[in-house]
Amino acid sequence: MIKRIVNLLILVPLAIVLIALSVANRQPVVISADPFNSVDPALATPPLPLFAVLFVALIIGIFIGGIATWLTQGKHRKRAREQTIEARKWHAEADKEKSRAEDILTGAAPGLPAPADKKAA
Repeated sequence: MIKRIVNLLILVPLAIVLIALSVANRQPVVISADPFNSVDPALATPPLPLFAVLFVALIIGIFIGGIATWLTQGKHRKRAREQTIEARKWHAEADKEKSRAEDILTGAAPGLPAPADKKAA
């Protein structure tokens, strides 16, 4: 319920701002990568609406930020994998010791006498 309210408080105003931005910035722009010839650039995009250029830049920025975050968290993922392997090793060791203790208690371990029955004493 709280997640839905938070989403509404964030997503509705964001949608309103994006719609207003899109409506207000419909004029075509040309993005040029030629710093020496601004009149007739060799490397330029066809005329696109400004809001489309902004949205593409936003999407590319989110993608690059996600990759950067994923790369910087690699050490944490590696440590988690190592700890998972160690935990599995310790669980296997505990299971082995548990079965060994059960074998000793039941007298099934080789070379050990069976436990004395308390009623026979």
